[in-house]
Amino acid sequence: MKIYVIHMKGIIKIVCAFLLIIISMGLSKPYVTEVFNNVSSKQQRKIPIYCVERGDNKISISFDAAWGADDTDDILKILDKHGVKATFFLVGDWVRKYPEEVKKIAAAGHDIGNHSNKHPHMGQLSKEGNKKELMAAHEAVKKLTGIDMNLFRPPFGEYNNTVIEAAEECGYYTIQWDVDSLDWKEFGTDPLIKQVLGNKQLGSGSIILFHNNAKYTKDALDTIITGLKQQGYELVPISQLILKKNYYIDHEGRQRPIKDNKQASLKVKIKK
Repeated sequence: MKIYVIHMKGIIKIVCAFLLIIISMGLSKPYVTEVFNNVSSKQQRKIPIYCVERGDNKISISFDAAWGADDTDDILKILDKHGVKATFFLVGDWVRKYPEEVKKIAAAGHDIGNHSNKHPHMGQLSKEGNKKELMAAHEAVKKLTGIDMNLFRPPFGEYNNTVIEAAEECGYYTIQWDVDSLDWKEFGTDPLIKQVLGNKQLGSGSIILFHNNAKYTKDALDTIITGLKQQGYELVPISQLILKKNYYIDHEGRQRPIKDNKQASLKVKIKK
């Protein structure tokens, strides 16, 4: 068995070195704190807007348009019948393929949002790739309607920090949903109605997801809007639902107003 002998001088040197490290950390605490905060901020997970904290019963319905336009006219007629303004998230390719439908949506006073240019998995793209997707669709809509869009919904609902940062740098609010109609699963008209009207997530500030060309959406929409109004909800476009400044987004994706500085410093994502 080996025996190691540590001389007293060696111990003193180790202790002194340790004390010097502690003292230097104490003296440089502001700097260390700043560096730590910066690193934490860079690593912080960004979250899009799923719903909004509100003091009223306003909610929004939205339609993603990526393939097909056969039912769009019927949807517009139903919305007009009820005096409801919705939000349509359009893919650039859809805009170029169905320019007259885009003009009708704009002329009816509905929000037009960006749903990318080619409907890719944007989480797999670089920040520059994300920006190209966004701005190609942006320019296509602006050329047709003169509208500068500022609402963005990622294809497939997929996102990461790069996707949201790219959208922010292009002047966009990233929007998801908290009530999924599941119309794309094509369960039928009655299941679609029940999925929305009986949804546990449905409440003040909710954002409901539909697709413009899902099989049963147009057949269920009239009953759904009637039911939502009977429950006391006021339907507004997303541009009128969300907060534009002095807000944060909590860990569940609920956009909330900032009420004090302490609250703001503790929350997930802040926009001033």
